Amino acid sequence: MKGSVFIATSLDGFIARLDGGLDFLPDDPEPHGFDEFLASVDALVWGRKTYDFVQGFDTWFHGEKPVFVLSSSDLKKPPAGAIVERMSGDPADVVAALEGRGFEHIYVDGGVTIQQFLRAGLIQRMIITRVPVLLGSGIPLFGPLDTDISFTHVATRQYPSGLVQSEYELTS
Repeated sequence: MKGSVFIATSLDGFIARLDGGLDFLPDDPEPHGFDEFLASVDALVWGRKTYDFVQGFDTWFHGEKPVFVLSSSDLKKPPAGAIVERMSGDPADVVAALEGRGFEHIYVDGGVTIQQFLRAGLIQRMIITRVPVLLGSGIPLFGPLDTDISFTHVATRQYPSGLVQSEYELTS
C-alpha cells in the first residue's frame, strides 16, 4: 500500500491555526496539482478533526472516492453522494484492513493522522505546498519521531501566487 500526503503549510510549518482556522491559505483559482493527485489515489484516510472541518464546506470535493475517518465515536452524517466510513485502530491495522479490501494508494490527511502514519513508516510520498506567511503558532505538520525518516526530493514547483510546492519520496 502506498500512502501519500498532499498538504499546505505556512512557512513555519503549521497546517492550521490553533483554532483550526485556514484563513491564511490563498483563495485563488491557480491549479496546484490537487485534482491530478486525487485522481491517483483509491481512498482517503482522514483524522476526525479533518472530517468535521470538511463538513463545513459547501462542496464535497472528493467525488465518490471512499473516505475512511479515524475515530472511536460516531460521525456526523456525510454530505449527499459522499462515501464515508468510520475506522479505528493503529495505522498498521488500518492499512492492513484497506489492503485487504483491495485499496493500493491512500491519501492521508489531518495533522495527528499524518504524524501517526509517518511514525509507523506508512507514508511513501509527500507533496507539501508552502504558503508565504509566518503564523508563529498553530497545528504543526510534523511532530516528534523515534528515529529519522529520510525522504528524497523529487521536484519543486513555484507558482505566480508565491506558493512553493515540493514533492518528496521515502528513501528506500
